[in-house]
Amino acid sequence: MGVTRSREARNYFDSTQGRAAVFSLRPTFREKKDLAGILLRPKSASWDGLGPKKCLASLPTCPHGGRLRRRWMNQTMAPSGERLIDLCAIWDAGVYLPSAACNRASSGVARKRLNEAEKLSSVREAQLKQLEVTRPRVLGSRERGQVPRMARQPPPPWVHAAFLLCLLSLGGAIEIPMDLTQPPTITKQSVKDHIVDPRDNILIECEAKGNPAPSFHWTRNSRFFNIAKDPRVSMRRRSGTLVIDFRSGGRPEEYEGEYQCFARNKFGTALSNRIRLQVSKSPLWPKENLDPVVVQEGAPLTLQCNPPPGLPSPVIFWMSSSMEPITQDKRVSQGHNGDLYFSNVMLQDMQTDYSCNARFHFTHTIQQKNPFTLKVLTNHPYNDSSLRNHPDMYSARGVAERTPSFMYPQGTTSSQMVLRGMDLLLECIASGVPTPDIAWYKKGGDLPSDKAKFENFNKALRITNVSEEDSGEYFCLASNKMGSIRHTISVRVKAAPYWLDEPKNLILAPGEDGRLVCRANGNPKPTVQWMVNGEPLQSAPPNPNREVAGDTIIFRDTQISSRAVYQCNTSNEHGYLLANAFVSVLDVPPRMLSPRNQLIRVILYNRTRLDCPFFGSPIPTLRWFKNGQGSNLDGGNYHVYENGSLEIKMIRKEDQGIYTCVATNILGKAENQVRLEVKDPTRIYRMPEDQVAKRGTTVQLECRVKHDPSLKLTVSWLKDDEPLYIGNRMKKEDDSLTIFGVAERDQGSYTCVASTELDQDLAKAYLTVLGRPDRPRDLELTDLAERSVRLTWIPGDANNSPITDYVVQFEEDQFQPGVWHDHSKYPGSVNSAVLRLSPYVNYQFRVIAINEVGSSHPSLPSERYRTSGAPPESNPGDVKGEGTRKNNMEITWTPMNATSAFGPNLRYIVKWRRRETREAWNNVTVWGSRYVVGQTPVYVPYEIRVQAENDFGKGPEPESVIGYSGEDLPSAPRRFRVRQPNLETINLEWDHPEHPNGIMIGYTLKYVAFNGTKVGKQIVENFSPNQTKFTVQRTDPVSRYRFTLSARTQVGSGEAVTEESPAPPNEAYTNNQADIATQGWFIGLMCAIALLVLILLIVCFIKRSRGGKYPVREKKDVPLGPEDPKEEDGSFDYSDEDNKPLQGSQTSLDGTIKQQESDDSLVDYGEGGEGQFNEDGSFIGQYTVKKDKEETEGNESSEATSPVNAIYSLA
Repeated sequence: MGVTRSREARNYFDSTQGRAAVFSLRPTFREKKDLAGILLRPKSASWDGLGPKKCLASLPTCPHGGRLRRRWMNQTMAPSGERLIDLCAIWDAGVYLPSAACNRASSGVARKRLNEAEKLSSVREAQLKQLEVTRPRVLGSRERGQVPRMARQPPPPWVHAAFLLCLLSLGGAIEIPMDLTQPPTITKQSVKDHIVDPRDNILIECEAKGNPAPSFHWTRNSRFFNIAKDPRVSMRRRSGTLVIDFRSGGRPEEYEGEYQCFARNKFGTALSNRIRLQVSKSPLWPKENLDPVVVQEGAPLTLQCNPPPGLPSPVIFWMSSSMEPITQDKRVSQGHNGDLYFSNVMLQDMQTDYSCNARFHFTHTIQQKNPFTLKVLTNHPYNDSSLRNHPDMYSARGVAERTPSFMYPQGTTSSQMVLRGMDLLLECIASGVPTPDIAWYKKGGDLPSDKAKFENFNKALRITNVSEEDSGEYFCLASNKMGSIRHTISVRVKAAPYWLDEPKNLILAPGEDGRLVCRANGNPKPTVQWMVNGEPLQSAPPNPNREVAGDTIIFRDTQISSRAVYQCNTSNEHGYLLANAFVSVLDVPPRMLSPRNQLIRVILYNRTRLDCPFFGSPIPTLRWFKNGQGSNLDGGNYHVYENGSLEIKMIRKEDQGIYTCVATNILGKAENQVRLEVKDPTRIYRMPEDQVAKRGTTVQLECRVKHDPSLKLTVSWLKDDEPLYIGNRMKKEDDSLTIFGVAERDQGSYTCVASTELDQDLAKAYLTVLGRPDRPRDLELTDLAERSVRLTWIPGDANNSPITDYVVQFEEDQFQPGVWHDHSKYPGSVNSAVLRLSPYVNYQFRVIAINEVGSSHPSLPSERYRTSGAPPESNPGDVKGEGTRKNNMEITWTPMNATSAFGPNLRYIVKWRRRETREAWNNVTVWGSRYVVGQTPVYVPYEIRVQAENDFGKGPEPESVIGYSGEDLPSAPRRFRVRQPNLETINLEWDHPEHPNGIMIGYTLKYVAFNGTKVGKQIVENFSPNQTKFTVQRTDPVSRYRFTLSARTQVGSGEAVTEESPAPPNEAYTNNQADIATQGWFIGLMCAIALLVLILLIVCFIKRSRGGKYPVREKKDVPLGPEDPKEEDGSFDYSDEDNKPLQGSQTSLDGTIKQQESDDSLVDYGEGGEGQFNEDGSFIGQYTVKKDKEETEGNESSEATSPVNAIYSLA
């Protein structure tokens, strides 16, 4: 989890009324590098509990009366976002003690009485030597001389760095309470080189404090500057800041010069730095007409910028006249001087012009120089993109190869001077064909890896924060395959003055001794000049108590009259340093500087410090008491430091109580009380754990805390050591953090911070999100050939999920510009592949990475590469011939794409002829993907061929494809048969149409049930083209069915055939008279019977005229009843009473009666089953009435007489 905690010592802080308790840290790492100037915590560091969040939660008060600013260890927790650290720190028994360090550091800063040979000069000396400091009088020691620092365990370098930073940051750390008289002190001033905007008013700052309040005056160019005489110049109230107002006119340039501020009261005069005032300048570019630059391809070229001199110097960059940036690489790049260098010129450099631009800082304006235009003379006038990445591009373009030579700097050697603390920039730009590579070396050693970095495609070497160790000889090596060349640069490091020991304010009691030390170094060695109250020390009134010894002023037996402000000015040819330090002589009884009766709450088992800041002169002594007890606290669990602070080594519950500190000197005493409360520590007992999650899932991080119930607990979360914003995808609870729909941006470290106003605990976990890979980059084409190329790329970040595949895509700009097609796929372990290419394609490639989560965004496309042309090696596919009308045939095919065209002007030769006729081929050339053949017979097969052709030739001979002309409607199905095997089903059968006229796609059957005038709902059935049978299930046994059948092609349904199902046997008896009378078949039957009766009557008349009359009544066995109908002439009417028709009987030519599908016949009406006629044709036998067979089945018809018998009876 990356968090370690110690039960013995926990981090905590105490902030009550501006007081700080001890804040203990126990590092678990060993710093490997000396730190000078900056304290950085390694990423691997694990600090107990609190970690590097807060150093002090309040403004600790040092016993000398000064206050330190609140310092923060972590930039994320600082209120202003600054990265601040606690500079008051020493190392004691492995525990970090800010308060103790505060006293130590301030003590050493205030009153140093060290042997000069033993003073610190670097961080390394701080690690190896014990620091000896004198106890200043203001901190309570009466002894004079040096008091050695207590022996301690050797601290790690970062603690020494913090200690030295404390010393450096407290240059004016000795503070006299402002109600006491004191000389002036400069608190704020402008920078030495003060550049102002000419459009604004001029402001030159100078602030100072003192008691009484100081007055101010200025000098300009070392002469008194009379502010009252210039109406534009004023001085701010209670300040020395100058304001020069140009609202009413005036030129800012008139006020350029060197200014110095003087702050004065009756105890002395303090001086500011000499401030050089300059007005920013952005002069216009001189107008010039630039002729085209003519250069041979492959030759070097320098386009000079020569910007106008500005103040400060402008930023230079190159663009085209249309404000497009100039692409720079190792062949074309901008030098540090602003010139644009071409190691060798290529034909493509003519495609744009080149304009130098200067951006000025204060005016925020950009000035553009007239553009250069290039005219490149070449032996290869065509800028073929296929040669751009050719492995031997220069020889392919006819450019002669050359060994490298230097364009900047000239020659083989040069020298450069740089000031200590500045950046050293070395530059080598070389020409040559091919473009040379640059490498850097240092003679007799290695480049400083922690400070050196390469810029401008390795053409520049930058070394930051130069020190004397960076002097020496550096050389750059320019090389290509033709050879190499070297340039040596001799580097000399000079130094403006820098402090070794800056003079500090000196506070003494009457009769005490002291010293001011001003030690500086530089190259050349700086000189030291002392001044007092702004005047050279040599011209100041003599002081018998003062002695000057080089860089030190020694004071002996000081008196009140010795109060003054001393200036130390150390300078050399590269600059100067000016420092003010006052000497104040006071007689002051003890006074407490912190609020009275403070409440300090601390955490159990921690080490803590109780500070009692005070002031007095002579320095008072300090003693501590607990709960009013008379014995002084010292020894055992208590330890009193030299500055009077009380340390409790391990806080226990019984250490709660009231502590009293008493300060005493010869002028009196003062005391203060502090109440100490002990609280339980805050602990995270269930920490968040490292997790791995896929994108889109839900993650929960636990953080359960135990704390002192009297303290308010706050649980917050950090992500990557920054405060976490809780959005709508997150839910923060007291003991957990839930992230819904995890995304790639959620990956990182999550720190749970459980804090109270006294302490805090931290626990960290890392969330790994499996995401889609980042896009590949830097695509490069090499090994260029006619049908292949090697593509190389740099894989993107896999985002915690290994890349499984790469998909290479291509785009061409002729057939489908802007459309990307998949070319090939490769395993995720490779980043280079040989791609097979097709002729005459202007390729552009990109790569997509794939892992288990998904696909990356496509890479940026590569450069284009065009292959040469060739005849097609294939023909279009999916060739078809189909009719769109009955008299045509449309020939279609799939057009060939860019990778199969192989050349320009792709076209198709279309051939066709009728199949099996062996007629000549018809042909036509087509540019599209279809052709229509007209005036064709209906549905006739054709042989079809489509052949590709481009400007390089024809493709291979194509295979023939069979197509058909247009279809028409089919003829009717043949032999449509309807059979009814029983009363439940009807069977249908048919044969295929004689003329299908196309591809049969099926049959359509429509049928409807009917019964008399009643017609049912029509039913439609569709059948496959191979089906020729169908069975209909009858819904009732009475109705009949009418069937209509037609065949279908793609054109539609053809001619239909209609049939009806047979009539059921009982149809004549089940229909009522009204229904039968309206049926067509019944009307026809009646007409037939009437015709038959007429014929019989004619026959009867003929017979009667030949053979006489035979009365029928005589042959009857049964006499007529009175109800029998009888005509007047004695004949009878034998009509059917039920008006039911006879069953289809008919008379033959010989007068016999035949039975046809009926149970009723004339034979049935004879007695013996037979009827006889006489020779004359008269009927022999007795006529008998036969009842219908169906009478027993409910038929209402009774006896029925034969109309034939009736006719013969009439005859």
